[in-house]
Amino acid sequence: MSQTADAQVAPGRPLLARPTAASAVGMLMATTPCSVRDAEQILAAAADLADVNVLDLAAAMTAGSAAGSAAGTLPVRLERALRHAVKAARTPTRARTPQTGIRPNRERAEEVLSRLRGCQARLLATPADPGALRAMDDAAYTLCVLMGRPTAHGAVLAAEALLAEPAPDARQPTRP
Repeated sequence: MSQTADAQVAPGRPLLARPTAASAVGMLMATTPCSVRDAEQILAAAADLADVNVLDLAAAMTAGSAAGSAAGTLPVRLERALRHAVKAARTPTRARTPQTGIRPNRERAEEVLSRLRGCQARLLATPADPGALRAMDDAAYTLCVLMGRPTAHGAVLAAEALLAEPAPDARQPTRP
């Protein structure tokens, strides 16, 4: 990929300008799910935990993915660091108070969650595809805003909880 094409892929994101790193970020976005920013933070945290360069970790992840399974072919210390970084990213920093206010529309939540799942599948197939990265980032951001959650993981859990609730029967009047 030329430097001009790299700049178009990742304006302001030097890590994504590297195809190996972009592929690793896409893999994290697809499996976690998370935004580009969160995936970059997870990758950096895992590299710090494993005491390796971010690009070396990304190269190990993509090499493992080419062999079939990233988790099965990563060295144990890299796999462990990656697992801990993902777990830390999913752990809330403070206790969330129950959400009050307007509840999201069930149909819209289902639509955005389905779009996010489609983006995940696309990223699993082509983790370095810039269009797939942008689509996943957009879907994750939209779900976060819709569900009122700061992380994509939290938004996915909230959307799944909303969709698991029985749908209100339209024929019965609601109580004030």
